[in-house]
Amino acid sequence: MLDRKKFDELLAQLRALDCKDMYQNDFFLTWEKSDDELRAVWTVADLLRTLREGNVSAKVFDSGLGISLFRDNSTRTRFSFASACNLLGLEVQDLDEGKSQVAHGETVRETANMISFMADVIGIRDDMYIGKGNTYMHAVADAVQEGYQDGILEQRPTLVNLQCDIDHPTQCMADMAHIIHTFGGIENLKGKKVAMTWAYSPSYGKPLSVPQGVIGLFTRLGMDVVLAHPEGYEVMGEVEEVARANAEKSGGSFTKTHSMAEAFRDADIVYPKSWAPYAAMEKRTNLYGEGDFEGIQALERELLAQNAQHKDWTCSEELMATTKDGKALYLHCLPADITGVSCEAGEVDASVFDRYRDPLYKEASYKPYVIAAMILLAKFQDPAAVLEQLANRDQKRQMEV
Repeated sequence: MLDRKKFDELLAQLRALDCKDMYQNDFFLTWEKSDDELRAVWTVADLLRTLREGNVSAKVFDSGLGISLFRDNSTRTRFSFASACNLLGLEVQDLDEGKSQVAHGETVRETANMISFMADVIGIRDDMYIGKGNTYMHAVADAVQEGYQDGILEQRPTLVNLQCDIDHPTQCMADMAHIIHTFGGIENLKGKKVAMTWAYSPSYGKPLSVPQGVIGLFTRLGMDVVLAHPEGYEVMGEVEEVARANAEKSGGSFTKTHSMAEAFRDADIVYPKSWAPYAAMEKRTNLYGEGDFEGIQALERELLAQNAQHKDWTCSEELMATTKDGKALYLHCLPADITGVSCEAGEVDASVFDRYRDPLYKEASYKPYVIAAMILLAKFQDPAAVLEQLANRDQKRQMEV
């Protein structure tokens, strides 16, 4: 049964937020959205979850498509996007570029329009190459906007960034939803210390978008965010500038250190996660552009050797004991490199990961609702009225006898 009291309280919170500019708009980077718009995403996510927990259908579409394009491997985000579309009543079709005319040189403009005749949302993951992913997403968005204006498309599909070279907004928004619920509300986050730290991985070339997304978002909420990494593992300088500006505006702080121990000390939240150096990712992008595959292999060997010099950068029981009361909230976007489980040495001790397994799965569970919220806010001019209508309609998602 729907918890109507909880639902109505959330609905009142949504009505107090200015999110009108999200209508018929895309979601590229969190720092392009206002504070109210971010809060609207978290609030609508909670409203949709409340409906589903109350066995009330949240289908706001009778038909339509969600198109997914994953240029990198994915489990959680792929299924979260499919779940979000299904929750709202959309079917999902994955675009496999290898089986499309893209493989024969079809242009971005043509592909975008050809897949969008009955599409309401397009979700794209393109995170591997610096300067490419976010640019490609904008090219798709511009193409469907032009197709809509020219009368080719009956509706303009909303584009949702499912991870690019700059940001991973659905992941970081889900992470923050988990934090908000863990600490009992946004109002309780000011002054909380967050350690966004590099951690050792025996693999090569992990994207920078998660650490960049974290420092670009968490600094919005008055938190004290520390970015920690060994020398040479820098992230994009422009994203660091975003984090500094956010912290100054919110009353929080953004600092950097080359000490994992310093970052963990008295931290309320820790996020140990491997990533490739920005300079190396730039170099790899250029090598791919030149078709220099021998150069790419040489770079991979170089980076694996560089990583191996920092095996002590791991989330250990000893480090966790130095956090706030020894009980910091451990976050990870998953899958984590778990020492003695998925690899010989990795990002996190097996005992730490096992202790936080359930909270990690809860963290991941927010992503389908966050994505669904982004879609709903973009497709409906009055999202509060739509959600209230769903509650009043009280159509059961699962038959009750």
